[in-house]
Amino acid sequence: MTLISSVLGTIGAAVMGALAAVGRVVIFALNTVSHLLRPPFYWREFLAALVQIGWLSLPVVGLTALFTGGALALQIYAGGSRFNAEAVVPSIVAIGMVRELGPVLGGLMVAARVASSIAAEIGTMKVTEQIDAMVTLSTDPMKYLTLPRVLAATVSVPLLVAVGDAIGIMGGYMVGTTRLGFNPAVYLQNTADFLETWDVVSGMIKGAAFGFIVALMGCYHGMQSGRGAQGVGAATKSAVVAASVLILAANYLLTEVFFAA
Repeated sequence: MTLISSVLGTIGAAVMGALAAVGRVVIFALNTVSHLLRPPFYWREFLAALVQIGWLSLPVVGLTALFTGGALALQIYAGGSRFNAEAVVPSIVAIGMVRELGPVLGGLMVAARVASSIAAEIGTMKVTEQIDAMVTLSTDPMKYLTLPRVLAATVSVPLLVAVGDAIGIMGGYMVGTTRLGFNPAVYLQNTADFLETWDVVSGMIKGAAFGFIVALMGCYHGMQSGRGAQGVGAATKSAVVAASVLILAANYLLTEVFFAA
């Protein structure tokens, strides 16, 4: 009986701790969004975050999409050849990239690059008491540090996803026409015929949600960073892990909403 009570107590404590963590993140997100309605807005920080999150993430997102599109074409061709369905390669590559692989892989690459950077930057500022200095100077850290980064990520990641989709489809096209024997004009025509506007729009909506998650997790774990180098390192690791898991969970939920029969 004592063992059962101990196990149940441990499980209960873990569940309560998880719920408390979720509550803290939700409150942090609501507090961040609420600052949109109250001036001032720090445009310089916002533009700097746009460059850091959007423009500087383009190479890694583009390379990831290019090789993913090529590999996807090879795999679909190999699988379709078992059923004499090789002709579906262009359409499946396009749909798979814009609906799923483009947003998810783009979000994960941005999470690896940006969430860690934001968490390390803000965590270091907390350790060196720069955030306390902001409060002393009547500058709200949430408005100055968190809001510009979250807003910049929410705006820029959908654009990264759109560019990544185009590059991924191009990767499939290059492999299809050079390695698999597809006619270039036919490949492009099949891609255009089967790709719908909602496929592209749904992927960009996912990108906006993933960008919000990435920047929010980076800022939240940076603000919660412990003291010293070890605390900053733990915050960085937690930010990347949390952002990656939440991206995958959000992807399932959004796919269920957008495409469930």
